[in-house]
Amino acid sequence: MAVKKNLLIVESPTKVKTIKKFLGDNYEIAASNGHVRDLPKSTMGVDIENDYEPKYITIRGKGELLAALRRQVKKADHIYLATDPDREGEAISWHLITALNLDKLDKKVSRITFNEITKNAVKESLKNPREIDMNLVDAQQARRVLDRIVGYSISPLLWEKIKRGLSAGRVQSVALKIICDREAEIDAFIPEEYWSLDAILKVKGEKKKLVAHYYGTKKGKVELKSKEDVEKILKDIEKEQFEISEIKKGERTKKAPLPFTTSTLQQEASRKLNFSTQKTMRTAQQLYEGIELGRKGGVGLISYLRTDSTRISDEAQAMAADYITNAFGKDYLATSVTAKKEGANIQDAHEAIRPTDVNNTPTVVKEYLSRDQFRLYQLIWNRFVASQMAAAKYETTSVKIDAGEHRFTVSASKPVFLGFMNVYQLDNDEEEEKNTLSKGLDEKSVLSLDDTDPKQHFTQPPAHYTEASLVHDLETLGIGRPSTYAPTITTIMARRYITKENKNLYVTELGSAVNKMMNDAFPQIVDVNFTSNMELLLDGIADGSIKWKTVIENFYPDFNDTLEKAQEEMEKVDIADEVSDVICENCGRNMVIKYGPHGKFLACPGFPDCRNTKPYLEKIGVPCPVCGKEVVLRRTKKGRIYYGCENNPECDFMVWQKPSKIPCPKCGGVMLIKSNKLVCNNPECGHVMDKPKEDKQD
Repeated sequence: MAVKKNLLIVESPTKVKTIKKFLGDNYEIAASNGHVRDLPKSTMGVDIENDYEPKYITIRGKGELLAALRRQVKKADHIYLATDPDREGEAISWHLITALNLDKLDKKVSRITFNEITKNAVKESLKNPREIDMNLVDAQQARRVLDRIVGYSISPLLWEKIKRGLSAGRVQSVALKIICDREAEIDAFIPEEYWSLDAILKVKGEKKKLVAHYYGTKKGKVELKSKEDVEKILKDIEKEQFEISEIKKGERTKKAPLPFTTSTLQQEASRKLNFSTQKTMRTAQQLYEGIELGRKGGVGLISYLRTDSTRISDEAQAMAADYITNAFGKDYLATSVTAKKEGANIQDAHEAIRPTDVNNTPTVVKEYLSRDQFRLYQLIWNRFVASQMAAAKYETTSVKIDAGEHRFTVSASKPVFLGFMNVYQLDNDEEEEKNTLSKGLDEKSVLSLDDTDPKQHFTQPPAHYTEASLVHDLETLGIGRPSTYAPTITTIMARRYITKENKNLYVTELGSAVNKMMNDAFPQIVDVNFTSNMELLLDGIADGSIKWKTVIENFYPDFNDTLEKAQEEMEKVDIADEVSDVICENCGRNMVIKYGPHGKFLACPGFPDCRNTKPYLEKIGVPCPVCGKEVVLRRTKKGRIYYGCENNPECDFMVWQKPSKIPCPKCGGVMLIKSNKLVCNNPECGHVMDKPKEDKQD
């Protein structure tokens, strides 16, 4: 009797290698390399007159791959469609059925999904095959059609009114608006003065002094708005006796963090590893698809990376519990672990992002991973293990100290049980109150005023967005879904609507013009509530409660009316290229600054008569230590930034880190900016110093 042949189709060739080792010889594994059909690039591809029917075509370049897949299909008895376990993956499987004529063949076709690429998960999925979920497919179709209608309708308008090559998008335009609104807040911000007042107190019989912060009066908290407020208090307490009115001891617990979702992983990788959202997703995809671990072969190290759920399977919880008990002891095991309360925008189709096997510790797999893969895997592994551990416990002490009618307070805390903090540090762990109190301090302790420390402060404007904080707000506002955060940010950066300096995102002149046009002409498209509600409608399609074409039917007529009005009324915006002081040696014109794949460059405005271009040398205000000319920002051929002399190649000075304007106080050499320190570039000197405030702002 002939052995039945099975064909299992996944999205990525990397998965082919990993899964092949899990299944026997009667399974062939092939990859679709992502989507095989899509809407055409040359036209909108949506038949507005015919019930908004999408016109799908085979993606250019996929013909040979599809022919190879068809040959494999002919040899197989059972075809398993094993694309990614989300709406996009469901749609790819649906398109494969048409592209490979699977619905016309007398063969069994099944859809399977797995949340992690491990032997158990893959084999279990083969035991539970199902039909294509058309609700998920329709939710993906609705998103694609909506995005296509918006993008292909508004983008030509941007080309006509502002500049060719621009684009608008249903989600990207809202993201741009959010950043622009924050920039407007910062520009409009007016600082307000406020003061703090500390009393430095001597405690009789103790060497260590006590620093107490001004709270107010015995009646309640008082804000110090001016120097006069402070001077009045100083005069009041001048002759008063400082007395402890209350010492209160307590215990505080700090709960373990939840395991990662796509959003929280992107945020933490940005903060802790300085990864862009795109880099985080690319690296996580590699860990998910499979890493060669020596004799173990290809192993998927993490579960599926696109998720907004914090749920963990019973098996994963049990595996973590065994590991924590063995490594730390039973006391370190969480008594109960609950996922965050699921909101209206949360889908629970997947688990949180976690290691597939907690015994694959970062140390065990380090030698098989690149530096980026290791750092991200370590972050995911640590976070998951910490999420299953007991809360940290702190002993807290709060002291009220009265001087006449005025009240000062001291608070301190010290850890008595680290719990999850043995594995994972939260951002605010370093901000714990560092005040430690003497054990002998009580209500009878005799205090005397040694000194006072009044300080003037000013309120600070809102922080510029970073990729991490933008992802946080997009998720909080319900804009987009886990799969859209990274591509949305990548798109608006690629379009030069925003630029990133250090970690901060800044709006360009072009971005401001596009945002203003979208706000004026298409207020509904960039309305946060409208976009968030649209996501809820897409979720409704996915759960089968709404028909996808109904959503399009309700959206298009009003949108089309707005589009026609904008085409008639919108004014043309002229954004001129920035003129430099560099003279074109060929024709004598002032060269202008333009953007290329690797950043700015200079071009002659006389194009096409004069085609002269040259690198744009961005001066940073630091003299070259070798020849005295300016140090400028340069880029390698691959786009990596370095700093070198403008007189190159005659002068060969170059460094990878940004030079400081401050010379080395020890040897007079160049100080390089490294985090919060300045480090002398002269290896024979090696002087290190804290970075002054003016360099921090630079």
